[in-house]
Amino acid sequence: MTRVWVSATVRAGLLAGLLAVFAAGCGQSADAGVYDEALAEKLVAQCANLQEGDLVLITGGVQDVKLLEDLAVHVRKLGAFPLVTLGSEGITRRYYDEVPEKYDSQAPQMNLELANLITAFIGVSIGSTPGLLADVPAERRAAVSQAMAPVLERLLERSVRQVSLGNGLYPTEELAELFGMSRRQLADIFWRGVNADYGELQSRGEAVKAALSAGKQLRITHANGTDLRVQIEGRPVFITDGIISDEEVEQGGAACQVWLPAGEVYFTPVPGTAEGTVAVDRQFYQGKEITGLKLTYSAGRLTSMTAESGLEPLKARYEAAGPGKDLFAYIDIGINPDVELAPGSRMVAWMPAGNITVGLGGNTWAGGDNDAEHSMPSFLPGCTLEVDGKVLVEKGV
Repeated sequence: MTRVWVSATVRAGLLAGLLAVFAAGCGQSADAGVYDEALAEKLVAQCANLQEGDLVLITGGVQDVKLLEDLAVHVRKLGAFPLVTLGSEGITRRYYDEVPEKYDSQAPQMNLELANLITAFIGVSIGSTPGLLADVPAERRAAVSQAMAPVLERLLERSVRQVSLGNGLYPTEELAELFGMSRRQLADIFWRGVNADYGELQSRGEAVKAALSAGKQLRITHANGTDLRVQIEGRPVFITDGIISDEEVEQGGAACQVWLPAGEVYFTPVPGTAEGTVAVDRQFYQGKEITGLKLTYSAGRLTSMTAESGLEPLKARYEAAGPGKDLFAYIDIGINPDVELAPGSRMVAWMPAGNITVGLGGNTWAGGDNDAEHSMPSFLPGCTLEVDGKVLVEKGV
């Protein structure tokens, strides 16, 4: 599932997995020509760190039935117990077309029961046609997201291990077209990232984590006008390097998450300290590009959101969101050298080494305490990031 615009309950891909009626699917399979069963075994035994007796929810789309089947078998081979659910784009669209609006805010009882039962989650991104829900009122989407928010909160509270395959790069024709590239080109980038050396990612992640953990002030700048400062002293720092280790299981909460392709170091700054401007050269929402987006923060709150074009739909969704929507949320630093932004494309991604992502709104997935029903990431390639005046990322490197 892409994270171009996601609610707090979708950051890990869980909304699609826990309730099929809110999932979105595509006609292209992530395993087309490149998948083999070794991936399923890797997801189960290494990434999710499954143990005998685990109760495992496996989710995905109808186009990836073979992968889901293999996952279920490998889960059972470890003595754990799988439950497989399927989603489709048609179910997503028909929900908003046919289900009465009064049920949007209904407590998702089935999902809550599952959140109290499962010990691990493996989600294969179902993809999404950009703009699938572009004509759905922002208020309805906000209500659905708000109703689902307690589900993710419960999973974090119980330290359910969560592995999500896709991470905004699931190679579909629709996403490739949005990025201005071929599906094969996107698939090549995706699978190189998935097959990265997890040991190297761990080493890179630990080095970045050490620099952040020892720092007090962080500054992000760019020639486009970005100049943002936050305080980071004492804040917990998390790494997604492809494997949920025993130590991370013991740590629990936000540490028990992996997004593939992996390679991110993320954290929430000291609340109320974000000051400055974030200039976003490329922001997507509902399959449309927003140009010249500028976000201004003061005392940790958004005070201005402007753009040269395309802002109206995003602004409507923001205004429909609930409390906490205006708080600066998180900073995410990419560390995967095997994922590169394709030259000449419109591609955006979390994990390319040196890429910076900043967020607005909900941040419990990143270890914060703002449970706002939405969270908006903005990708900032080419930025310079300094910790106490020492350069950690220079112009995206």
